[in-house]
Amino acid sequence: MISAAPDFFAVTKRVHNHIYGLPGDHGPLGEHERAIYERTMAENVQELRALVRPGDIVILHDPQTTGLAVPMRAAGALVIWRCHIGRDTPDSLSEQGWAFLRPYLEAAHRVVLTRPSFAPTWLAPDRITVIPPSLDPFSPKNQPMQPDMVRRILVHTGLLQGSRGPEPLPQFVQADGSPGRVDRHADILQSGPTVEFDAPLVVQISRWDRAKDMGGVMQAFAETVAPSTSAHLLLVGPSVAGVADDPEGGEVLLECMQQWQLLPHTVRARIHLACLPMRDIDENAAIVNALQRHATVVVQKSLAEGFGLTVAEAMWKARPVVASAVGGIQDQIVDGESGVLLHDPGDLPAFGEAVRDLLEDPVLAARLGRAAEQRVSDLFLSDTHLEHWSNLILTLHTAPPPIGDSSTGHIS
Repeated sequence: MISAAPDFFAVTKRVHNHIYGLPGDHGPLGEHERAIYERTMAENVQELRALVRPGDIVILHDPQTTGLAVPMRAAGALVIWRCHIGRDTPDSLSEQGWAFLRPYLEAAHRVVLTRPSFAPTWLAPDRITVIPPSLDPFSPKNQPMQPDMVRRILVHTGLLQGSRGPEPLPQFVQADGSPGRVDRHADILQSGPTVEFDAPLVVQISRWDRAKDMGGVMQAFAETVAPSTSAHLLLVGPSVAGVADDPEGGEVLLECMQQWQLLPHTVRARIHLACLPMRDIDENAAIVNALQRHATVVVQKSLAEGFGLTVAEAMWKARPVVASAVGGIQDQIVDGESGVLLHDPGDLPAFGEAVRDLLEDPVLAARLGRAAEQRVSDLFLSDTHLEHWSNLILTLHTAPPPIGDSSTGHIS
């Protein structure tokens, strides 16, 4: 992770939003912002240079690291830039975001995108490789979990009702194979009792990010789902104190809290906002695993999305998913077969009706969930992903593709 001051993360979040075609904080991407960005790259490059030898392959991820492509190529490395974000249809904002990164991307030997439509117009096709993300079925977020352990984790963290009692802390297997346990609790905003274990539960898990439209999920649930079902809604994100590289997280969480406070009490009692602990990433992943396995319906009503791996994670757990037809979500869900796609992310009544239909038709929900699990098994597991990356690296080692003039980069 890049070590940087808050002004750097404000700039990279702005670039991130622009590439999605979103205004974000409405700030500029001019020479002042470029100076902040390049200063941070220069501060971070020395430590990395000491580790890199000619012929090494360096994989950089997303806007925060793009500027390192120039010094890494100068050090003799083969540079791959992996971009997890994008927009299917370019607009003026996305063009501005790509223009900010262009001087550094000219130094990358290959650019890996989630979808071919995400590529900026000026990037030559022979420099692009399309590799969708994948999930690791043995990771703490996706490993098998018995129903009793799901219950114990969710009760211990405070996300579901139940007595914690004298039983040992819930356990899981950490990424390194050693035993781990869930020690910490979630921070939950709610006006009524905690969700009962048997209550129908709609869950969205994502960053507190305007592109994820947590507020829209809340409004649609309040207006369309709550009046005709007994379901609860759980909006789940990370503890904003634990995500240093997202300066908007706290703002978006506050906006959601203010929106929640304005709801009628009877509806507000069935909508819960939760921040999960982030001090132990494996522990956080185990909590997410338990939530996705317990949810009646998982939703991802994004306004923009690179891939949306939380969709594949829920599908892997045979959950019925309602998600926006944006970005890579469209590659994961076949509408009506392995989930439900919302073709207009801004259509709140349609979103609410889709969720309500699944809550009221458990046979349909189970059928979609089974098909979802099979689709992830066929297309989005890590063995397929590894094959794609192996082929790319072999290609680079044997015949590096032609690249642009890296002298346009400014970082030394």
